[in-house]
Amino acid sequence: MAWLNKDDTFDPDSFHNKVLGIAAELGVHDSGVHHHAMGQLLFTHWGCIRITLAEAICLLPPTRIAWIPPELPHRAEVTGAVGYRSVYLDTAAIPDLPETVEVLEASPLLQAVLERIAMADFSTQWEQGPPANLLAVCLDELHQARSEPTVLPLPRDPRLRHLASQASHTLPPSLKLLADHTGASEKTISRIMRRETGMSYQQWRQQWRLIKAIEMLAEQNSLTTIAAALDFSSDSAFSTFFKSMTGLPPREYMADSGSRTAQR
Repeated sequence: MAWLNKDDTFDPDSFHNKVLGIAAELGVHDSGVHHHAMGQLLFTHWGCIRITLAEAICLLPPTRIAWIPPELPHRAEVTGAVGYRSVYLDTAAIPDLPETVEVLEASPLLQAVLERIAMADFSTQWEQGPPANLLAVCLDELHQARSEPTVLPLPRDPRLRHLASQASHTLPPSLKLLADHTGASEKTISRIMRRETGMSYQQWRQQWRLIKAIEMLAEQNSLTTIAAALDFSSDSAFSTFFKSMTGLPPREYMADSGSRTAQR
């Protein structure tokens, strides 16, 4: 394990172990676009991390886990204090891990196991004894973890490419306004979005609102402020939307990812 300061760099590919862990307490931080030969599990105790990919934006809320497959270019941005943990896995030695980026619900057991792995010495032998048991529990919990709706695929069509550049800041327009702006019909836009993102434009816009809401919650904004910024008619309308998307009210979602796990 390595404790990293803000300006430290770490290259997991320079080590020769199938599991590596690091930890840091970060403020504002931008990793820049990079990739590594090992797959990566990212975990935060508090604060959010925005992960930008070539064809998607991924938000990692506190006490959830993001899986980034090996060799995938990505950029991780932190805008506030984050308790950061990262576990790197050699997918050649550890098969059956996801092939795409995912954000996963983390049970209290998985959180505790990842914390132990992140604190392990770089020379730890993971093939036998307690380390092997720890890794086995981690992988079992990962395979059972439920996906979180905080990955937003981006359209590639030139008529909709501007949505990607706006996605970090500006509430996407309604379908009608988007059609007026691009000159494409609402049916054409809907067809493009289905083909390139796997969801309708309305579903895509709602997922964008959810991701932005989580970011604003992590920044301690009030429900009233968030509802107004995301064009909800009231606090209660926003809370109803949030619960329909995540299964939990906004504050409960941010407080403890173990709530739904314990209910199942």
